[in-house]
Amino acid sequence: MVTSVPRLVIAAPSSGSGKTTVATGLMAALTARGLAVSPHKVGPDYIDPGYHALATGRVGRNLDAYLCGPELIGPLFLHGARGCDLAVVEGVMGLYDGAAKEGELASTAHVAKLLRAPVVLVVDASSQSRSVAALVHGFASWDPEVRIGGVILNKVASDRHEELLRDALEATGVPVLGVLRRAPQVDTPSRHLGLVPVAERRAEAVEAVAAMAAQVSQGCDLEGLLGLARSAGALTGEPWEPPVIAPSGREVVAVAGGPAFTFSYAEHAELLAAAGAEVVPFDPLRDERLPEGTRGLVVGGGFPEVYAAELAANDPLRKAIGDFASSGAPVAAECAGLLYLCRELDGQPMCGVLDASARMSGRLTLGYRDAVAVSDSALAGAGTRMRAHEFHRTVVEPGAGAAPAWGVRTPERRVEGFVQRGVHASYLHTHWAARPGVARRFVERCRTS
Repeated sequence: MVTSVPRLVIAAPSSGSGKTTVATGLMAALTARGLAVSPHKVGPDYIDPGYHALATGRVGRNLDAYLCGPELIGPLFLHGARGCDLAVVEGVMGLYDGAAKEGELASTAHVAKLLRAPVVLVVDASSQSRSVAALVHGFASWDPEVRIGGVILNKVASDRHEELLRDALEATGVPVLGVLRRAPQVDTPSRHLGLVPVAERRAEAVEAVAAMAAQVSQGCDLEGLLGLARSAGALTGEPWEPPVIAPSGREVVAVAGGPAFTFSYAEHAELLAAAGAEVVPFDPLRDERLPEGTRGLVVGGGFPEVYAAELAANDPLRKAIGDFASSGAPVAAECAGLLYLCRELDGQPMCGVLDASARMSGRLTLGYRDAVAVSDSALAGAGTRMRAHEFHRTVVEPGAGAAPAWGVRTPERRVEGFVQRGVHASYLHTHWAARPGVARRFVERCRTS
């Protein structure tokens, strides 16, 4: 199957250059024109897709060549872009930054090549003039398979500054498709793991996205960007589809959400539904019981450390989750979910499912991981290999009574996580599209436990 979806990749020389502002503003500006825009984010970021969804009215989706493998990037992209007029893909870090010691793997450049998509380079021009030409020339010539179709100059100080930048860039042959002035009103607040998610500041986020759209509309050549998007090469292959089974009934799988648990890949719910689950969201900050008929529980990532007191105050739900886990029913918890299942988090009582204590630390743990399941669990049989991502500033001090979940291939060959009765809890974030059998196994356990 050959598909032609107009598309752009928004990249930058480094983090902090303005990719999210430009990508989100462009998505919103084109959506306001009546176009159906498919939003995507390179890498494992959970927060930016929330802003993308706000800008487009569609689910933000990730494209991670490390977690899912390069072979799934095209199919996952086509799955998300189905029925859309065009797609905007926000990059990660610097254009050529990928998985450590893995060459180009999972970099924005790698994904752009897999998608045969032109790249727009967002450059923070605040402290340079003629040097911008050397920077753009270097990025445009580094890899001849990466097509940089234009540059957007960000944080430009004045008309004179813009003139100097444009004059310098003429020699590169890379067209200037936008010039954005310094605009603090589009800044979004950050904290220890990046931007504050949309679910925690929806009204302010709506205003910020509207400001981004106005800035991009006023400062960028939208017709030029659309023309560049339409120049993308055709993609071959079929859209990704979750494998569908035909169960006799629908097992209720409760999925934690709300402001404290905002990290989730859209494909996880799709895979659970295809495997025979009725996916029902609930908010651990407000709901005092699990959804009616719950047979399985998924608690993904987020910021329980920010809401520890509120989570602790919801005694009925903490007890309900403790009883549910004690029954042997399947529970899958990632990162924030792991913290929530501990005895306590920063001195606040949590669900007490695991004999472990969690606390904030000053150390950031960050990076891709190559993992193998070392214990049979509701998610995976021992020996199952999965690639994962770890991103937290907390420490879990384990007690006793649980087997490890994963063996992680690092120099020290450490084990990580907990398997206890039906519970699988770990710091590692995984993308189930790479291993659809994970969702199928989980739903089967819901049916038989």
